[in-house]
Amino acid sequence: MYEEFGINEKIINLSKSVENCLSVIFNKVNEVSEYNSLKVLMAFQKYNLSEMHFNGTTGYGYGDIGRDTIEKIYSDIFKTEDALVRTQFISGTHALSTALFGILRPGDTLISISGKPYDTLDEVIGIQENKSSLMSYGINYEQIELVDNDFDYEKIEQRLKSGKIKLIEIQRSRGYSLRKTLDLEKVERVIKLIKKINKDIIVMVDNCYCEFVGEKEPTEVGADIVVGSLIKNLGGGIAPNGAYIVGREDLVQLCAERLTAPGLGKEVGPSLGINKQILQGLFFAPQVVASAVKTSIFASKMLEELGYKVEPKYNDKRSDIVQTIEFGNKEKLIKFCQGIQAASPIDSSSIPEPWDMPGYTDQVIMAAGAFTQGSSIELSCDAPIRPPYTAFLQGGLMYEYGKIGILKAISML
Repeated sequence: MYEEFGINEKIINLSKSVENCLSVIFNKVNEVSEYNSLKVLMAFQKYNLSEMHFNGTTGYGYGDIGRDTIEKIYSDIFKTEDALVRTQFISGTHALSTALFGILRPGDTLISISGKPYDTLDEVIGIQENKSSLMSYGINYEQIELVDNDFDYEKIEQRLKSGKIKLIEIQRSRGYSLRKTLDLEKVERVIKLIKKINKDIIVMVDNCYCEFVGEKEPTEVGADIVVGSLIKNLGGGIAPNGAYIVGREDLVQLCAERLTAPGLGKEVGPSLGINKQILQGLFFAPQVVASAVKTSIFASKMLEELGYKVEPKYNDKRSDIVQTIEFGNKEKLIKFCQGIQAASPIDSSSIPEPWDMPGYTDQVIMAAGAFTQGSSIELSCDAPIRPPYTAFLQGGLMYEYGKIGILKAISML
């Protein structure tokens, strides 16, 4: 069957050898999954989740007890005062934009201390000119670059002492940069530094791709507000859209009034019948994230064995589901992405090509034969077409499907 699927025997034999090396590492991933499964189960039981919570609302969405219970469950899992979990969020970028516009005011200063944020925030902030950006409203923006894949603690301390700052943003995952993902220990250390100098500075963390990879989340180490997408980790491949914002109650309320309208906030927002999908996605999320992590580990080891530069290494500690593979060659990068598409359950006959995608400065190739459009927790691979021609692989609802996808993509090379 493998041969019928276009995977040659040499690759199959290599994969067997690789999997034998990974058993201990996979066991550790399973332990994290079990811990987070218990966390989710206890939150479901704490709020006496029942079938009535699956019912949705339309129109204004007043009195949506399912939606409100989902937000209590999210708040409990993240150990926060409040949560906003809505299908009205189109994407993680939309949720991040909502949080920034909800909290910041003209004259305020926003600083990113993890370097330049993900490409889709360029126009939100105003790094790339846009008449609706934060900068167009008179909000100041600065960024402090990472040093050796860690925060520049000295420069951060100097800047904190030199002037007023309203909000500090941290992006844990790498986006389309080649840096490492920021683990929670580094995030905790820098938050302690920030709060020691000025406890009133708001710390916001972009948590996309990182949820349930470890046993703790940023709100447990001092973050004031955390943002993520439901078509990534916590949607479990079942939630059809949406995103979440969790954190301090006053900040979540500001975000809610930006999403809806002042005076309306969290009271409105119909769930439109997807409460069950959001809850079921969250229920499966620990296991799905574990599958995605295993897929990335397997891909890292396989491609390293074949001579490619990978990050993280198969035995490195992981803080997100993203795996990078440096091809150093445009054609190989495109072929690998096309191989991922060819192994997909949806649109497997489509051949992805680089294109000018809204929100990105370079042409981008995206391979994702997903049940949910744009879902990054399902096996996908994308890349900006620029040297050193690095693919960004993520997802895998089930390890078995993820493994097959990697073998197919390697065979395409």
